[in-house]
Amino acid sequence: MQRPLGAQISHMLKDRGVDVIFGIPGVHNQELYRGIEEAGITHVLARHEQGAGFMADGYARATGRPGVAYVITGPGLTNIMTPMGQAYSDSVPMLVISSCLDETAATRGQLHQMRDQRGAAATVCDWSEEARTAEAAYGLIDRVFEEFSTCRQRPKHIQVPISVLEAHATYAPEQGYEAAIPAPNTQDLDDVIWSLEGAKRTLFILGSGVKCDATPVLEKVGGAAFTSYTGRGVVRSDYPLLFGAYLARPESAAMVESAELVVVAGCELAEVDLWRSTLGRHQKMVRIDIDPKVLADRHQADWHVLGDWGSVQDAVLQSDLAVSRAWTADEVARAKTRWRAEVDAERPGIVPVCDALREAVPSDTMIYSDMTQLAYVAKEVWDMDRSGHWHHPSGFGTLGYSLPASIGGAVARKGLPTMCIIGDYGFQYTMAELAVAVELKLPIPIILWDNDGLKEIEDSMVRAQIAPNAVHTRNPDFVQLAAAFGAHSASPKTLDQLQDAVRAAFDADGPTLIHVKADIALP
Repeated sequence: MQRPLGAQISHMLKDRGVDVIFGIPGVHNQELYRGIEEAGITHVLARHEQGAGFMADGYARATGRPGVAYVITGPGLTNIMTPMGQAYSDSVPMLVISSCLDETAATRGQLHQMRDQRGAAATVCDWSEEARTAEAAYGLIDRVFEEFSTCRQRPKHIQVPISVLEAHATYAPEQGYEAAIPAPNTQDLDDVIWSLEGAKRTLFILGSGVKCDATPVLEKVGGAAFTSYTGRGVVRSDYPLLFGAYLARPESAAMVESAELVVVAGCELAEVDLWRSTLGRHQKMVRIDIDPKVLADRHQADWHVLGDWGSVQDAVLQSDLAVSRAWTADEVARAKTRWRAEVDAERPGIVPVCDALREAVPSDTMIYSDMTQLAYVAKEVWDMDRSGHWHHPSGFGTLGYSLPASIGGAVARKGLPTMCIIGDYGFQYTMAELAVAVELKLPIPIILWDNDGLKEIEDSMVRAQIAPNAVHTRNPDFVQLAAAFGAHSASPKTLDQLQDAVRAAFDADGPTLIHVKADIALP
C-alpha cells in the first residue's frame, strides 16, 4: 500500500515492537506523525526535546527495548543530543529519527538550517546516517534493531530529508530473523573454568552488563564480589561475601590485591566506576564483555572472553568445579561497616535519609536518580534486591536527567512503582516535564533534595582551596511550583513524615513533588 514514507516508518517501527514514541512535532517532521495513531503507537509529547530524549532513555532502561524519539531538523536535534550522549555513555538502546533539509550546500537562511546536522549527531551516538530513499530508511531501521540485538547497545540517529518523508512509498519489508549476541567460544569457556579451579581466593567485579542473577556462580565458586553502581542487584543483597557497590572506596584496591584471581564481567572499570586510575594490582584477571574495545583497555586482563555473562554462568554451573573458599563473611562485613562510615562522614546526614527511603519503597520500585549528593550516597549504601532497577546518568553526568527519565520508565511500567530522586538545581533543568507527568497521571514520588544550590561543587571548591563562587541559588517555592503544574506536593520535616509522603505518593492520581531540605536528618 502506498503511503508517505513518514507514515510507513511508524508502521515499520510498530512491526518491530515499538509501542511508544517520545517527541515534539514540527512542520519539518510532521510527516512522521501521519502514521502514529493508525499504527497503534502511543505518542508522549515532551515539553523540550531534551526531555523527550531522557524519556526515551528511561523507557529503554525500564524495558530493555529501544526508546524511540521523533525530533525536527536543527534545534530539535541539537536539543536531544545531550540525552544521546548520556545514552551512549550508559549503553542505552535509543533511536532518534529526525527530518533534515533537502539541500544545504547552495542555499542559505533556511528554517532550522545547520552546516552538518548528521555530523553533529555523530559525535554523541554510535552512528548517524541519512536515508535519501525509502529503501535506505527501511534498511537503516533494520540495521538499528539488528545491532541492538547483537552488539553493545548505544544510541543511533537516522535523518530523512523532508521531501523523502513526504513522498509516497511502499510498505516496509517484513522483519527477518531474530538475532542474538554471539556466545563465547568453547575454548574461552574452558579457560574460565580452568582459571577458577586453580584459584583459592576469587574476586568478582560485576557491572550492569550482567543480565542475570550471578549469585549461583559466586556460591559455587566461593567468590567474593563487588558490583559497580549500575550493577547493584546482580548479586542477592543477602549473599554474605558481597562487598556491594563500594568499588570506589580506596581500600577496595587492597581487596583486589589480596585476590588470587579477579573476574570482571559487564563492567568497563571506567573512571566513574573506580574514581581512581587503576583497579589495583592483581595476580590474574579474567575479563568478560560483549565489547572488544573494553577487553583491549588499559587493565590488561590475562584471559579475554568476548561474549555475554549468561553463557559463562551456564558453563560454570554445569562444571564440576571444586574450589577452596578463602573469603570469610566476617572479613566482608567489617569492610562494609568501615566504608559505610566513611560515606556518612563525607556527606553527613544523608545515609539516614537513604535508609528511610529504602524502607518506604516497594522492593520492585524502579528508581531514577540525578546528579545530586543524595544519589551519590545512595549509590554506595543502598543495596538493591534486583538488578536493572536503579538508573543514574553515570558517564555523561547530565543534570536534569531523572525527572523525564522517570516519566519514560513509568510509561513503560504501568501499574508498577517508579520513583525519581533529583536535586534542587538539577530539577530546574527539566522541570517543565512535570507537566507531562501530570497530564499522564503518573504516580511518581519526586524526591527533591534541596541543599540550596550546587553543594557538591561547593565542597569540591573548598577542598581545592577555591573560595566558593556561583554555587548558591535563589530557589523558587517548590511547593507552589508543583501546584502551578497541577502536581501534588509535600514538605516533610522528619524522616517519618518523609516515609509517609513517599508511601502516599505511590497511591496518588499523579506525581508528588516531595521537597526535602538537606538538614532533615541532622540534629
